[in-house]
Amino acid sequence: MGLCAPPCGCRPDGRSLVVKQEGLAAYVAVTAAYWAFMLTDGALRMLVLLHFHAIGFSPVQLAYLFVLYEIAGVVTNLSAGWIAARFGLTSTLYAGLGLQVVALLALTQLNPEWAIATSVTFVMLVQGASGVAKDLAKMSSKSAVKLLAPRDGDGLFRWVAVLTGSKNAVKGVGFLLGAALLATLGFTTAILAMAAVLALILVAVMLKMPPGLPTGRKDAKFSEVFSKDRNINWLSFARVFLFGARDVWFVVGIPIYFYAVLSDGSEQSNRAAFFTIGTFMAFWIILYGIVQANAPRLLRARSRSAAAIVGLAQGWALALVAIPASLALLVWLAGAPAPWLTLTLVFGLLAFGAVFAVNSSLHSYLILAFTQDNRVTMDVGFYYMANAAGRLLGTVLSGASYQIGGLPLCLGTAAVMVAISALGARELRA
Repeated sequence: MGLCAPPCGCRPDGRSLVVKQEGLAAYVAVTAAYWAFMLTDGALRMLVLLHFHAIGFSPVQLAYLFVLYEIAGVVTNLSAGWIAARFGLTSTLYAGLGLQVVALLALTQLNPEWAIATSVTFVMLVQGASGVAKDLAKMSSKSAVKLLAPRDGDGLFRWVAVLTGSKNAVKGVGFLLGAALLATLGFTTAILAMAAVLALILVAVMLKMPPGLPTGRKDAKFSEVFSKDRNINWLSFARVFLFGARDVWFVVGIPIYFYAVLSDGSEQSNRAAFFTIGTFMAFWIILYGIVQANAPRLLRARSRSAAAIVGLAQGWALALVAIPASLALLVWLAGAPAPWLTLTLVFGLLAFGAVFAVNSSLHSYLILAFTQDNRVTMDVGFYYMANAAGRLLGTVLSGASYQIGGLPLCLGTAAVMVAISALGARELRA
């Protein structure tokens, strides 16, 4: 039995085995670096959200803190695809990790005596730098999977599912870590600790990165970033509204709603609320990551054709619509917070996370299946530009919709956005 399935044409010789081992080693190194980054990314988001809410920021002001983070993601993913094609994937991976260290250190310079407007502007700029860092690391990692994954059976689906699923589980741990660090060490000390750990990991990765990733090509043109492939464009459209539907309640709405339910404003009550909210957000992301990592097995992807997987992407998008729509109606009818309502929201949003994870995993597989090796960084960059645009849209709408109509409007908006995503998925062709 050959080491590589057609059409790669490899023979079971020593050279093929070396290439395969180098590819696996490079995949492991990239995944480990991405894990480290996402741990700090999740912790930083929870630290910023809870710290600034506790000192009096409104829902809209909290949303503003993350707006530049998402705008940076839109711009970064377009340019990062070209940069990686031109200079190699390791260059963008190292740049992402290094920039995150710089952003963390910058955030420690925040002065509590500054005016609210100055604080918001400063944190927006730092979060913007962190957004650039995140998308440099993400584009590098996801593109590497296309180039390194085995070509036989559902190998590509399994490798991308493991990377994205484990990344989200690690980010969930980061949410919990951020809440715990805020409650125990305080804002500045927690950020300094994360910067130190990430800097050590960056140095270790740079020293030990094995071969196996492309070094770039000098003739790569920036204009190649914009895809002419129908499937990639419609998948990117669907991705915008899928992730907007998550962040419209996830970024501001649910954390602030739970904070209002759990805290009476005292320091002790705030500390307990931070731990509880952080635990829920962490568990949601971890569940999302576990389901995402196991999506190929849950969907029996090995035995399905490309057309069948495209059909699954369409069906699972429609199935997701009902969850936020039902929760929005329930919260609106309840009128006021109550223990039974909070418990229902917890289980309902966990169900949303599980179905959302399947949708996300299908998208992550399809973008790599649709693209070609010589365009992978370009198409992945374009696709994650759409992903960042969806997060930006969801972030802005999260603060605005919560301030205008509370949690029912957040969840209702999510249902509408999922429906639009399903319409985009219907345009995909195998």
